[in-house]
Amino acid sequence: MKEIKTFSLSRHSRLFAVPDTSKEYLFIQAAGHPYLEEPYRAESYAIAYLKEGNIFLQAGLNNYEINAPCIITLGPSVIRSFRKRSELLKMDIIFFKDTFLLEKHADILFFNNYIFFENADLHTLSLNDVYHVKFRSFFELILLTQSTANYHQAQIIRNLVFAVIYEIDAHHRQHSTILPSSLTGYTLFSRFKQLLNRNFMHERKLEFYADHLHVMPKSLSAAIKKHTGRSAGKWIDETIALEAKVLLQNQTLTVSQISGILNFSNQSVFSKFFSANTGMSPVAYRKKLL
Repeated sequence: MKEIKTFSLSRHSRLFAVPDTSKEYLFIQAAGHPYLEEPYRAESYAIAYLKEGNIFLQAGLNNYEINAPCIITLGPSVIRSFRKRSELLKMDIIFFKDTFLLEKHADILFFNNYIFFENADLHTLSLNDVYHVKFRSFFELILLTQSTANYHQAQIIRNLVFAVIYEIDAHHRQHSTILPSSLTGYTLFSRFKQLLNRNFMHERKLEFYADHLHVMPKSLSAAIKKHTGRSAGKWIDETIALEAKVLLQNQTLTVSQISGILNFSNQSVFSKFFSANTGMSPVAYRKKLL
């Protein structure tokens, strides 16, 4: 491994052994999956339609056992990994950059309105019969458009992706059991996760997050643990450890440099932290990847 696993569209095309026909989007039909158990990020958004079979997904610190039929949505910032759950797997995936989707769109903050790409509670969407028919039709149209030479091919695919996003949002708003306040990001846990995602690289103290959320540290930790089974401190530590795993895949960075990126006082402190949270040293983790 010579570089960090931030997957480009070209790298996805090589991974799935399909032609790389565009620098802005990639549509694939996967029969089986090259299961990537080490965490990585991608440069693109992804919407996957799991047609048959099942799979294990870790997105951030959340784990999912996903059964077909299901839609999976992942944004570029989401660290993810996959594990095999069964031999049978059929899945259509559209990868796309925000620049592709928003090329002629007036709202440059479009994705802020559709939090299911980033919100761990909303990454998966199980489909009932009616919605299954809808999403199957959308992905069949994307396939037909992709496989047929057309002057407006990119524009048609762009609009089909918009339609899929709107349908996902409509389903969440009509059928989700999550409280509306959670959907708009105002619950304590949602606000904590947003704050954590913005600050974990340089802030590890519970007091920082409690102060910004206007609660006592003990109250914050207790509330987060009640909601998720993990204390706030555990969320902070595991988020940093996950980021460290991604950084350690970049062989051009020394362990000392990674320690600095994550704002540890020195390499020794970082190594002790990583070992305590993963069960192995940073060096041992790197050797495992070779």
